[in-house]
Amino acid sequence: MKVTAEKNEKVAKMIFASIYPLYLNRLVKNGRTKEELNQVIEWFTGFDKDDLQKLIEEKVTFRTFFQKAKIHPNAHLIKGVVCGYRIEEIDNEFELYKQCRRMEKLIDELARGRKMEKILRDEKMKK
Repeated sequence: MKVTAEKNEKVAKMIFASIYPLYLNRLVKNGRTKEELNQVIEWFTGFDKDDLQKLIEEKVTFRTFFQKAKIHPNAHLIKGVVCGYRIEEIDNEFELYKQCRRMEKLIDELARGRKMEKILRDEKMKK
């Protein structure tokens, strides 16, 4: 599927605090924890637990969330299909949408029981 400017803008305006509980509920149903969710988000965005809580309380949009994030240098290693979109085929002009899908891919892997050391990509492991 192709990302459109409208789709990108719709995601950009979504409130992170309204989606975070959905991520958490999915993970808890699959035997994972809030701490693991936060660990994955921290690896990907650079936000620690306090930063994350503050962003939730401020009800920031995904646009603001990703503008403030320091995306991990190994984020390019996150590949695959999420919600019908192949991450590596999302155009760079829709960077926000790509980052959102990358984060969802990490959460999806966590929910499916993948080991944390595999989720938190390391360049050395790709050789």
